[in-house]
Amino acid sequence: MSDATLENRAVPRPRAPLRPDDGRLARGRRSRARIRAAARELFRECGFDGATLRAIGARAGMGASSIYRHVQSKHELLILELADTQEEAWTRFREQDDRDAPTRERIASFFAAQHEMLARDLDLTVIALRATTYPEARVARRVLTLNDRTVGLLTEILQVGRKRDLAPDLDVLAAARAIFHIASGVRLSWANGLASEEACRSTIEASVTLLFRGLEPRP
Repeated sequence: MSDATLENRAVPRPRAPLRPDDGRLARGRRSRARIRAAARELFRECGFDGATLRAIGARAGMGASSIYRHVQSKHELLILELADTQEEAWTRFREQDDRDAPTRERIASFFAAQHEMLARDLDLTVIALRATTYPEARVARRVLTLNDRTVGLLTEILQVGRKRDLAPDLDVLAAARAIFHIASGVRLSWANGLASEEACRSTIEASVTLLFRGLEPRP
């Protein structure tokens, strides 16, 4: 290999200058924010089934062709709202979480923070909970994916507890799934009007307490 070739490889070529921002990214973010705000309003006013993507676009101040540049379906908007609600619940839990507290109390605190967020946007919560009973629906598959992330957080809490106040041979993933499905079953009754919010909260607390009798080590 010649010296000229080595020299050319050693010296990096100057990159082309970046184009100045023409404002399209900023305008796109503002448009998506308007779309999501419009979707939240119409979901509450008309319900999920009654809100069309065309109506959401009109509420956001854009035509039907324009809204498809940003979102493909109202299901996508619903999942975005549910994901944000979930993230907010996790953030709130982590801000107030006492990692030195007994595991049962940490689990109860997580469900309390989650329930507070779910109760705030009850219409969206009802849609999501009912959707899980129809797993072939598009929105249901996305909701179930969000549920898996919640199971992951519960598993993390139980993993810490197994080293301190839970049975050392505990299957933390199976326990996390059991706790999650207990809460989900209770919330389905709440979503369908068969239980009040207060009854939902107290039933979840009682169920978690009962389950923990089998998770904690025997004397």
